[in-house]
Amino acid sequence: MGTMPAQPLLVLCKDLLFSSRITAAAKQAGIPFTFVREPQKLTDQPGARLILDLNLPGAIEAAAAWQQRTNGQTIGFVSHVDSETIAAAKTAGIQVILPRSQFVQKLPEILQL
Repeated sequence: MGTMPAQPLLVLCKDLLFSSRITAAAKQAGIPFTFVREPQKLTDQPGARLILDLNLPGAIEAAAAWQQRTNGQTIGFVSHVDSETIAAAKTAGIQVILPRSQFVQKLPEILQL
């Protein structure tokens, strides 16, 4: 039984701290990744998984459209006190929503999903 070539992990994030953490963890895990800095550029990107900063303006809508088009998995991180954004992400169908601190803590296992 052959395996399909892995599509890169997509990352929609502008925050330098989180970008560098994701980059380091993905490189350490040997997982190919592609950064998308602008939500409107996400639509055309192939991928099976998307990690996104839910606090980035336009990210939730772009991720929902990408998910609908690709049937890919969406994993978002957000400030734990931002209940409005968390509710919007749930409504949009973002599959995994984590507070920023938990996201950082679980990043190595998230990359292995």
